[in-house]
Formats: sequence, structure tokens, C-alpha cells
Amino acid sequence: MREVFQQELREVQEGLVELAGLVADSIEKATRAFNESDVSLAEEVIADDDRIDQETVALDELAITILARQQPVARDLRIVVSALRISASLERMGDMSTHIAQLARYRFPDKVVPKSLRPTFAEMGRLDVEIARRLVELLRTEDVHLAEEIRNEDDKVDALHLQVFDKVLGETWKGEAVDTVDATLASRYHERFADHAVSIAKKVQYLATGDWDPEKSAL
Repeated sequence: MREVFQQELREVQEGLVELAGLVADSIEKATRAFNESDVSLAEEVIADDDRIDQETVALDELAITILARQQPVARDLRIVVSALRISASLERMGDMSTHIAQLARYRFPDKVVPKSLRPTFAEMGRLDVEIARRLVELLRTEDVHLAEEIRNEDDKVDALHLQVFDKVLGETWKGEAVDTVDATLASRYHERFADHAVSIAKKVQYLATGDWDPEKSAL
């Protein structure tokens, strides 16, 4: 029975890595669709979100089955409960990718944001993709240094998010109302994507070290 239990725990952890990989692919395609006004790629991201949702449900069902049948305790219990919370965050990250892709589809053949903001969004997208790739590796290895790197990259996304708001609220902003709305939403989606990654990173760090900072609680 113990061998079965350990195998099920490995399946949960492997499932998280696979799910994170799907999310990383999703944000990479979504940011390309957004920055390049690629409607075909946007449609691909939107369609693939169903797979992320299905993988999340399957993973959650496995975790719940383990809780019901194995009644884990101590670290094993923390792993299973954390997996449920991590899968929820990964699913939300997939949703953020989809929202970014939807903006690209809605505004096609035009670009989503005015020319003055495109370098900012290109950098936000690059950072989100980098964060997502590091998150996959973090879930695979539990290397706490990667958790710190994700937090640092998130700080950069937050700074860019503030730059977008300063721009659209500034006196020199010449965009139409729709440009303001699109830029605000797109910036928020990029920022929330990174925030969810930080939330996951903190949970993995806690599992790896047993240390939890109450001032940096989960998002």
C-alpha cells in the first residue's frame, strides 16, 4: 500500500509539471499573438485552454482520491493539499493567457495597444514567458533559488504594470477610450499571470524548506 501511495504522489507532482508546461506554452503563444496580431495563434491559445482545464480537473480528482483513500499526514498531506491549490493557480494562469489571446483576436487585424506602449508589453510578455518556464523547472526540481528568481522577475512585471497605468492616465495620453481599456486590461492580465506564479513559488518553497513568511502570504 505504501508503494502505491508513493506512486500516486509522484503522479500528482508529475501532473503539476505537465500542467505548468501547458501553461508556459500557452503564455508564449498568447504573447506572440498579442504583440504580432496573429489571430491564428490567438485562436490556438483559446482552443487549448480546454486541455488545461481538463488536466486540472484530472489532477484534482487524483489528489482528492488520495486524500479519501490514503489519509496522508505531515509532509505527504501538505503535498496533496498544496497540489490542489497549485493546480487552481495554474488554471488561472491559463485563463490569463486566454484573455490576452482574446484581446488579440478582438482587435485583429489591428494591434491591441498603441505604438507607444508596444515595447512595454513586449517586455511584460517576455518576462511572463520566462517566469512560466522557470516555474516548470521549479515544480520539477523544488530548487528554491528558482522561487526567488520568479519573485524578482515578478517585481519587474509589477513595475511595467505601473508604467502602463502612468501612461494611460497621463496628460500626454492620446489614445481613444477603447485603447485605454485594452491597455489596462492587457496589463492587468500580464501582471496577474506573474502574481499567480509567485503564489505557486511560495508554496513550493514552503514544501521544500518548511519555512513560511506570514508577511508574504499566498495571493
